[in-house]
Amino acid sequence: MIESLNYLPHAALPSAELSGHFTDLAPPLTARQAAIESARCLYCYDAPCSRICPSEIDVASFIRNIHDKNINGAAAGILKSNILGGSCARVCPTEILCEDVCVRNHDAEGQPVKIGLLQRYAVDHMRFASHPFKRAAATGKTIAIVGAGPAGLSCAHRLAMLGHDVVIFEKESKAGGLNEYGIAKYKLTDNFAQKEVEFLLGIGGITIRWCQLLGDNLQLRELHAQYDAVFLGLGLGASRKLGLTGEEAPGLLAAVDYISALRQADDLAALPVPKRAIVIGAGNTAIDMAVQVQRLGAGEVTLVYRRGFDAMTATHHEQEIAKANQVRMLTWAQPQQVLLDAEGKVAGMRFEKTALDGTRLTGTGETLDVAADAIFKAIGQSFDTQVLVDPMAALLRREGDKIFVDAGFRTVLPGIYAGGDCVAPGQDLTVQAVQHGKLAALAIHSDILNKVEAA
Repeated sequence: MIESLNYLPHAALPSAELSGHFTDLAPPLTARQAAIESARCLYCYDAPCSRICPSEIDVASFIRNIHDKNINGAAAGILKSNILGGSCARVCPTEILCEDVCVRNHDAEGQPVKIGLLQRYAVDHMRFASHPFKRAAATGKTIAIVGAGPAGLSCAHRLAMLGHDVVIFEKESKAGGLNEYGIAKYKLTDNFAQKEVEFLLGIGGITIRWCQLLGDNLQLRELHAQYDAVFLGLGLGASRKLGLTGEEAPGLLAAVDYISALRQADDLAALPVPKRAIVIGAGNTAIDMAVQVQRLGAGEVTLVYRRGFDAMTATHHEQEIAKANQVRMLTWAQPQQVLLDAEGKVAGMRFEKTALDGTRLTGTGETLDVAADAIFKAIGQSFDTQVLVDPMAALLRREGDKIFVDAGFRTVLPGIYAGGDCVAPGQDLTVQAVQHGKLAALAIHSDILNKVEAA
């Protein structure tokens, strides 16, 4: 945890200046900009942007509504498909999804319509007198959801719309999952994650119980017995290990732990900040970590990846953000040894240079030492096996390090469903988790109705 960095100095810059480093990465559109941008859309028939959207938003339709100054209509269309459309507009990698397939990439302008910013504009400027979605007639059924992240929240909202009551069991003291604890502060500003949760809960019929951890003070067998169905939106709670001696040394920790502390900090100037930092990884979390610690005032930040830029899971857009923030990016180097000082604290890391032997990555034998006061791991997360302490959860079939589900997000245990990052299908994206939750809710609803009809 972040306590292992307490020996480091606090951020050198005053709080007000630091806060200015964590404003919106991309400023929102003005009304005039939104009007101009929405006019660029060709409103394609069978629009490729809509087809590629993981949450099935009718992109052309909502942009047409913006153009016609029907902002509530645009927002309702977005939220009908993706109830977390506001956060997804901010964090979704539109550059490799809807904007990548926009037909305007191939005309004289060569620039896609700014779909993400238009989606944000619609949701930010909606003005409904009450919640835009109404609950169906009460079914008398209650569903338990474990996890108040994007998948769990999406599932809960859809179930509430369908007339069911929902109880969410959340291990933290706030809802939102990665939107609250794991996304770069400059991507979700102004406490947006909590504002979005408050809006979602406005439909009614959803209760959240805090500090409930599956395998600890929450048992799957009891939930299965007490509720009409159970949905597991557990996310991925365990950070992968490097497998090196010294990995537990003060100064080496998971990037997600530092990002969480940063997002929850009331005073950014109170955070420990290394003068020299190493971030190990190749995904968006690695970029988020490197950029944020640089913005907090670190003197030198080096992001290290064992392959080349083309193999990074972070998008080209994210890589450019890192470069623009003076993050040094070192490729073709893999961790070999944690370097410690005389007191046993992190002093740097030794890397072995790598190369491809055909398609296989190999070490070259040549090493490189990089000095650092802190090392942040951003090498991915895995399913938290603590939940398997629960006897019933231990019966869940696994696919790799995730939970196996069928096309309806049903696990092998009747009445228990799962979705989001903890299951095998799809990408580890907020928008994908929202879609999982929505589709799982529809499957739960169908299965409950069929059971009632069969009784």
